[in-house]
Amino acid sequence: MRFWLKASRPGLWFQTLWLYLLPLITGADWRSPALWLGLVYVTWPLNVLVYGWNDRVDIDIDKLNPRKDSWLFGARGSRAQLEALMPVIAIAQVPFLIGFVWLGGPTLALIFAGIVAVNATYNATIGGLRGRPPFDLLNPLGYLLLVQLSVELNDRPAIPALAWLYLGLFVMHAQLIGEIMDVVPDRATGRVTTATLIGIRRAKLVVVAMVLVEGLLCGVAFSDWILGGFLLAGAGWLLFDVLIYARTRSYSPREFMLAGVGMNVGGFLSMAWLFFSPGILLGG
Repeated sequence: MRFWLKASRPGLWFQTLWLYLLPLITGADWRSPALWLGLVYVTWPLNVLVYGWNDRVDIDIDKLNPRKDSWLFGARGSRAQLEALMPVIAIAQVPFLIGFVWLGGPTLALIFAGIVAVNATYNATIGGLRGRPPFDLLNPLGYLLLVQLSVELNDRPAIPALAWLYLGLFVMHAQLIGEIMDVVPDRATGRVTTATLIGIRRAKLVVVAMVLVEGLLCGVAFSDWILGGFLLAGAGWLLFDVLIYARTRSYSPREFMLAGVGMNVGGFLSMAWLFFSPGILLGG
């Protein structure tokens, strides 16, 4: 069970929690069983589906990955462990599928099917999008299904178009940061990603551009210069990193750990801020 938990990369749960909780910032019934069913799902069950499945197909790459075998970035499992994990992943989805269909009918069944399909297309052994730039960045937009899952499950209003744009950029920049961290093992094993294709420097500059746009969207479109300022400061740090600090070198295990802790702190602080300033990102 320790391996099952570690394989879900608890250090990255903040991303799925953030997306699920976003539609709830303007109001939610915290006594609702439906709300808690979804909230539990976006922790271990969903993340072990996403990352455990990915670890199964990336087993040779992960042997060379210095940030693996940690609670932040996931387990480094043996082939036997990962083979045994696959039926656990499948079984873990069943009660939530039943619950979602019971509560939301065909709409939630389609959203759940979409979540599985996104992961299947990304992790397919032959032709998987994980090795087909730029689809390796576009495929993770499937994470946004969690927003719609929350909207349907909790009977919340649809979020505005600009919020979808912000979230799309957020998801893609998170994916690209992960690829930048993994450039060395990916290149060593022949895996092609957007980061290995365009190089570390250009990939980092793309991340800087995305975060800048996110910050300006928050400040200009949503009048939230607190979250927007935080993002703009983050873009400044990323620019410092690519021009002066790390440039194109690989990060050390300590730097990986600090980056993971920093992402969690930033993620949970931003969630807290949105709940204390309800409606800003959703135009309320």
